[in-house]
Amino acid sequence: MAASPQQLKRTLTPLLLWGLGVGYVISGMYFGWNLGLREGGTLGLGIATLGAIVLYLTFTFSYAELASAIPKAGGAFDYAREALGSDWGFVTGMAQIIEFIFAPPAIAFAIGAYFNLFFPQIPVVAIAMFSYLLFTGLNIYGVKAAASFELIITILAVGELLLFSGVLLPHVKMEHLTHNAFPHGWQGFLAATPFAIWFFLGIEGVANVAEEAINPQRTILRGFGSAIITLVILCALVFIASVGVGGWEAVVFKPDGSTTDSPLPMALGYAVGKGNLLYRLLITIGLFGLLASFHGLILAAGRASFEFGRVRYAPSFLGKIHARFQTPAAALLVNMVIGMLALLTGKTDQIIVLSVFGALTLYIFSMIALLKLRKARPDMERPFKVPAYPVFPLIALVLAISSFGAIAVYNPLLTLWYVLILGLGFVAFKIYKNKSLWMEVKSSGM
Repeated sequence: MAASPQQLKRTLTPLLLWGLGVGYVISGMYFGWNLGLREGGTLGLGIATLGAIVLYLTFTFSYAELASAIPKAGGAFDYAREALGSDWGFVTGMAQIIEFIFAPPAIAFAIGAYFNLFFPQIPVVAIAMFSYLLFTGLNIYGVKAAASFELIITILAVGELLLFSGVLLPHVKMEHLTHNAFPHGWQGFLAATPFAIWFFLGIEGVANVAEEAINPQRTILRGFGSAIITLVILCALVFIASVGVGGWEAVVFKPDGSTTDSPLPMALGYAVGKGNLLYRLLITIGLFGLLASFHGLILAAGRASFEFGRVRYAPSFLGKIHARFQTPAAALLVNMVIGMLALLTGKTDQIIVLSVFGALTLYIFSMIALLKLRKARPDMERPFKVPAYPVFPLIALVLAISSFGAIAVYNPLLTLWYVLILGLGFVAFKIYKNKSLWMEVKSSGM
């Protein structure tokens, strides 16, 4: 693999950015969120989801200010490094990489589970591994091709969710939404929090392709704004339609009592029957939503790891651009290997929680960076400014901190693992950074 240190090419239009923004997230509508029903019931997850909507609305518009002012591939890493220095920049960038690397394996499980409905003879893990190879290859081939593909499958996925909701909404009954709605009380609401966040996790990935956007100062805002509005509407429709046809248990538990990674097919089968032609059609199209997020997050993860290598916060080969395709091929391949290893654990719910921890850490330090830059760099060019400053970033900051705390209380072991990963990464960073400085001094003859 030949490589050279060129800059990333600017080829992304506003429409492609909308496709990426929605595509990164849309798999959260297809699976994962239903595991929050097991914890909180309809009301518990519903309250948690309303909180997540407020968090993402305030965060998205705040983050858009940072993305338009500092349009670099590192996203939150670059914003925190600019405002808080190299150490906190590393922690933020590491959290971002954890989010983007651990989300795809969870989605890959769901892709395997959906395919397995049609081809039960093919193991779920085998389908997931093949998906990793295929979409990593597509991302290496070129960002415009990758983003164009993402736009097509995202449009199909949005259309499928609208059709799914249209078919199921006439079957919704209020008693299904209110039955056993708060089974574990407020403790269940807190435990459901990471799965509510999963509905929207990943939209910040739009910022990681800012360096490849045409006129990023204008297109980033359009991409973020239109994407979050689209996703809030889809979230409400999917939640009500899925739970309302048979109660929350019907989209959480399989007949054998185990939990499912394919809640929408279960809701659809409950309403129209599994033999119905519409059932098979919607499941087939439904795969596009999973593929859109899987593919899009692989793209965002590649840019995040690439930026780490480019500024030498990680081995420099991660920051190389493929000479022919002008994409961060090395970073994409390393991320693929890590994702496949996570995939082999078979722990979808725990992988989701780790990814959410990374996301919330990113949100916390991004909002702190925004507040710090407004005070320390008032003269910085800001093509877009968040409305209602400082209310929006402060709301996002408080909600992100409280969400992190709630998840940590109910997942102490995973919290320990997350902190350990961050801590080991930070130690490796300091050793690597000091070694690099020593090599530079030695080579200069000082």
